[in-house]
Formats: sequence, structure tokens, C-alpha cells
Amino acid sequence: MSNCQPRSIWWDDGLWLIDQTLLPEELLALKICSIHQLVQAIKSLKVRGAPALGAAGAYGIALAARLCRAAGSPEMMAELETAAEMIRSARPTAVNLSWGVDRAMRAAACGESGEEIRERALSEAEEIATEDIRVNQLLGKFGARLLRDGDNVLTHCNAGRLACVGWGTALGVVRSAVAEGKKIHVYACETRPLHQGSRLTAWELTEDGIPVTLICDSMSGSLMRKGKIDKVIVGADRITRDAVFNKIGTYSHAVLARHHNIPFYVAAPLSTFDPRHEESEIVVEERDPEEICSLNGKRLAPEGIEAYNPAFDATPLELVSGIITEKGVFKPPLMPLI
Repeated sequence: MSNCQPRSIWWDDGLWLIDQTLLPEELLALKICSIHQLVQAIKSLKVRGAPALGAAGAYGIALAARLCRAAGSPEMMAELETAAEMIRSARPTAVNLSWGVDRAMRAAACGESGEEIRERALSEAEEIATEDIRVNQLLGKFGARLLRDGDNVLTHCNAGRLACVGWGTALGVVRSAVAEGKKIHVYACETRPLHQGSRLTAWELTEDGIPVTLICDSMSGSLMRKGKIDKVIVGADRITRDAVFNKIGTYSHAVLARHHNIPFYVAAPLSTFDPRHEESEIVVEERDPEEICSLNGKRLAPEGIEAYNPAFDATPLELVSGIITEKGVFKPPLMPLI
């Protein structure tokens, strides 16, 4: 397994990303040519995962700067702010998206000409992308210390290199442990309704030659009761002062892990922390009900049925054994200074 794995999002005379909606059937690089196309890619989950969205947000500002036709610096920054707001609003719960946009905007604002604005925005986006891989590998080394040779690790959704620019957070911990010579087996929840676990996590681990068993979301408690799960490691889309926001279903795994005395860890870079807010202040994204009412054009529920489809849930920090970051592992309520 190499540290030099393909990136999920990159710049090569324009913005490119892996279209994650096509996996595992097809691995396709998609060129993004407009801010509207980027926003749709984010909303449709062609690019997803908190760290990857941070890079997407920053690259989006670089793309907007390239496309901008304004002559003067003030006019150009005004156009960039319009693009920035479009990108920020694409997915409201994941804090990294706004974080990446804001970093690129601050860098662009230091430019004194159109050309300098473009250069600064792209340079900052490239730095965020490179930094993401470095941060995840540091995070992975800290997290690997928590895993023992022979551990069975449960994970939910996808917090691997597809959810980041590279390496991954929760799966980055697994990768780092495997790179150290530990034998780790992963139980990947399918992650309804869009199957990020079966389509993405299982694909990533299979590509890397790491043993993985796919299970239905509702199986985790039964496996814990049978003693088949040693650790639970998930990613995060936002960590507030009192809760971890992650893919819907995460909270259930945390409750079950606590009941069965199994460590429940969250792996996330410091950029995912939101120390200014609490759970009650966060808008949880609600997605199209059709995602749970149909699959590949086939009806799974009666026409007209009412459906509730939040993308995320919140897990209270009291259920979290530790948060794995690039600065070390923090046990709630102790939080890193950011």
C-alpha cells in the first residue's frame, strides 16, 4: 500500500474531481468548468466528505477567479463573494466547505490585481489540498496507536481518501495501522440510503488489500453483542462544543458501542471543529426523500408516501471515547485549542 495514492480532487489547468456517484462500477475523472457545475457536484455528492469539501470550496474560489471577467480588484472580489456564497450554501452542515471557501477568499483579498488575485486563490487552494494529505497522515499515526494487531474495526459511511484529498481520516487510521504491520479487519456498514459504505468504503479497502466485510447498517449491535467488534472509528462533518455531526446512523452505533463497552472514536482534522456553536444551533441538511423511496429508478415505497431524509445526526460528546486529530487524541470534554 503506497502513501502516493490518487487524489480525489485536484487542479490541472482547471478543476478535476473523481465522480463518486459512479463508483464502484466506474472510476471517472470529471472536469468542473463552472461554479454552477461545482455546486451541483457538491449537492449530488459527486464530491463529498468534510476534508474533500474544504478543498472543493477553495478550488471553487480559484475557478471563480479564473472565470471572472471583472477588470478591477474591487469588482473582481465582489464577483468572488457571489460565487463564495453559492458554494457555501451547497451543503450547510459540513463546516469544512465554508472553511475552505473563506481561506481562499482571504488569500485572494490580498491580491492587488486580477492576476495576483487568481494566483493567490489557486496557491491557497493547492496548499489546502497538500495540507489535507499531510494532516491525515499525522492523524493516522496517532490513531494507529489505538489499534491492536488483529482488531476488528467497525466504520460507518466513508471517511477514507475519497472523503478527503487523500489518505483519509477514519480509514486513514486503519491504513496507518496496516502500514505499521498490524493486521486489521474492517466491518463496513452499507450506509443507507446512498450506500457510501458499500460503494466507497468497501471499494477503497478492497483496492488497498485491507480485509473488509460489508454489513447492513442494522447489524452492528448484533455483531457487538457477539464480541466481533473491538473498536468503532468514524469521521465527522462538524464537531461542535457538545456533539459530533456525521452521517445519519452514527449516533445509533455510538449508543450501541457504549452499551457493549466498545471504544467509539471520531477521526477528524482540526478544520472540522466548530467551537463557536452547539448542536442546537446547527442546520442539519435534509435531502430529497426520493433517495429513500427509490433505488436506481425502482420504487421502494408507495407513491406519495411521506419520508424523512436527514443527511446527518448528532452524537453527544459524552458517547465519544476520543477524537483523533493531527495534534493527538483528545478525550471529551477536553478539546484542542484551535
